[in-house]
Amino acid sequence: MTYNIVFAVWYILSLLPLCVHYVFSDVLYFFLYRVAGYRIKVVRHNLATSFPDKDEKELQNIERRFYHWFCDYIVETVKMFSMSERQMRKRMRFEDLEQVEQELRNGRSVTIYLGHYCNWEWVSSLPLSLSAEATAAQLYHPIENKAMDRLFLYSRSRFGAVSLEMKEAFGILRNWEKEGRRSVTGYISDQVPGYSSMHYWPWFLNHDTPAYTGAERIAHVLNTPVFYLDIYRPRRGYYVAKVVKMSGEPQKEEKFAMTEKYYRLLEDSIKRAPEFWLWSHNRWKRTREEFNALYPEEERKRILSKL
Repeated sequence: MTYNIVFAVWYILSLLPLCVHYVFSDVLYFFLYRVAGYRIKVVRHNLATSFPDKDEKELQNIERRFYHWFCDYIVETVKMFSMSERQMRKRMRFEDLEQVEQELRNGRSVTIYLGHYCNWEWVSSLPLSLSAEATAAQLYHPIENKAMDRLFLYSRSRFGAVSLEMKEAFGILRNWEKEGRRSVTGYISDQVPGYSSMHYWPWFLNHDTPAYTGAERIAHVLNTPVFYLDIYRPRRGYYVAKVVKMSGEPQKEEKFAMTEKYYRLLEDSIKRAPEFWLWSHNRWKRTREEFNALYPEEERKRILSKL
């Protein structure tokens, strides 16, 4: 019952023109930022420690622009619930996709890294831009609220993408390969891993950062070419995602090389326009010191030797 009610409300709201949604976004910005101060301490701490060379005025400017964009992201996600294919193609464009298409025509599946940068929800419209036969998939963590989880799964599948739960993804992708079913799988890999999943620590935005390495390990086992999706926002309501090749032969790369490349590319994207990254996410809440206390050196070596 809860799902049906929320679905109906979300769908009705999504039917409003996007220009009206942006009016709501401006109002939401005032209440979320100016009144409630949503996660303001986390945002300010993340910005200050990531950009120690910027003065207070610069940091405040990024902060304000972030909250403006974040509110836009919320209403854009609602609008996606009923957005037409024509409108989505117009507002979410993919560049240099020919590289991916060629790999698919050569009979290979593809791995794509992206981050919580610009509107990652709209990236699920990728099937609209693929001409080669392939399944477009994305990994996801289930949302604790079951109704919201179903809503997001519905929204992300509207244009043909398949959502794979992280714990089941490798088995599904491996079976697809055995069946000769080609796929383009997206991994949002800038999330905080659990302590048991910390295998590599890149230096990212002036922080010693624990990183997920699952995307790299899956790409290595399946030997899928690896790409990065560099997204930018030319103006409000429009995004462009440029495909950047990271490796054609991941099995020939050194361990964690793909993860390192990903963080370097993501950092470049963020530094170009920092307001479009998810600064409200407590990205550095787990430290290497805490990890080392939980896993003694010999245990860490044993875990790494199995990767």
